[in-house]
Amino acid sequence: MTSTKRALLALLTVLALFAVACGSDAEEESADSTDSADAADEAADESDDESSDEAMDEASEVKAAFVMVAPVGDAGWNFMHNEGRLGAEAATGVTTAFVDAIPEGGAEFDDAVQNFIDDGFNVIITTSFGYMDATEQFAADNPDVVFEHISGFKMNDTNFGNTFGRMYQPRYIAGMAAGAATESNKIGYVAAFPIPEVIRGINAFALGVKETNPDATIEVAWTSTWFGIAEEGSAAQALIDTGADVLTMHQDSTATGAAISDAGGTFIGYHSDMSAQVPAYLTAPVWDFAPRYTAIIEAAAAGTYTPESWWGGMADGVVGIEVPADSPVAAEMQAVKDQILAGEFDVFDQGTVTDQDGNVIIEDGVIQAELLDPFGNDFDGDGETDVVAAPGDALHDGVLLNMNFFVDNVIGTIG
Repeated sequence: MTSTKRALLALLTVLALFAVACGSDAEEESADSTDSADAADEAADESDDESSDEAMDEASEVKAAFVMVAPVGDAGWNFMHNEGRLGAEAATGVTTAFVDAIPEGGAEFDDAVQNFIDDGFNVIITTSFGYMDATEQFAADNPDVVFEHISGFKMNDTNFGNTFGRMYQPRYIAGMAAGAATESNKIGYVAAFPIPEVIRGINAFALGVKETNPDATIEVAWTSTWFGIAEEGSAAQALIDTGADVLTMHQDSTATGAAISDAGGTFIGYHSDMSAQVPAYLTAPVWDFAPRYTAIIEAAAAGTYTPESWWGGMADGVVGIEVPADSPVAAEMQAVKDQILAGEFDVFDQGTVTDQDGNVIIEDGVIQAELLDPFGNDFDGDGETDVVAAPGDALHDGVLLNMNFFVDNVIGTIG
């Protein structure tokens, strides 16, 4: 708002207060005060109109672009980002655009982002982990553009932040459903890459399975893909061949769901409701990026964007899960969901958390073993990998964001 408009609003406020005060004076003064109040109201309305026009001008000056790693399609990770884009566009009135199927770590990404910048887009949201380093560099080179990276951990102090959701919360609830659904006590997990995000989701899911079925195990098959129909289908079939009758995944395609449907098993989806695509669908942890994208765009339009590492949970609406009414543990799932929403349930602070080798990692919310940076970082320069948490430390987000171990009912290796 300009200084002239601020001065006008201040003057109008004084006039309005003066008019109200005069209303209690002698009757011969009331007509004059009424005229003054009417004039003030009329001027205030004009000022409000100008303020609204200014807000609309600010919105029209912002253009938001999204870069996605796989085809948008009709389900999955990129589909939900596009839904978030459309929701933010509707909420803010800004112009948005997107490109999809852009590989990580290559010239295609650089070209896509540069094209958006050249076309005047001044909010750019990159939506895959492997985009992180390149996004950081673009932010440094383009200080007048707001950059938000999804699922990473880097940021700066001016124009580059990161966003993610505590997907481990609904993952735990999904695990409860899987534990109750399996008859063979063998559950398969088709996983993308061995990074903390994926490992954290596997462990949360496994702890949920243990809650409803302590005899079940979860076997992990890595595909090294975010979207690879053939690779994911093959990995799913391999797990089915070991006897798994419930499968879940951490990718963007529905190939895992197709495989377990053909085998007559149960599918726990991911990212979006996949009931229309997968016959064996039971439930899924899902995303809703629209509120977060709206907030980022509105902040950019108002000139108040401040980089942060934003990690919202179920209570923030960015992640969620529908409890399947026909699950035999629906009531238990709903109870945990309600507790998480109320801030009364922490997935990794539920008694003892033990790794595959039998080591107690967490006990009643207290770290029991030294946990190192999974990326080998040496930020303090002492020549050794940094310690994320030491025995006796309280459980904190750093432990979750750097998770690099499997809990004891998971079969498989990291790396």
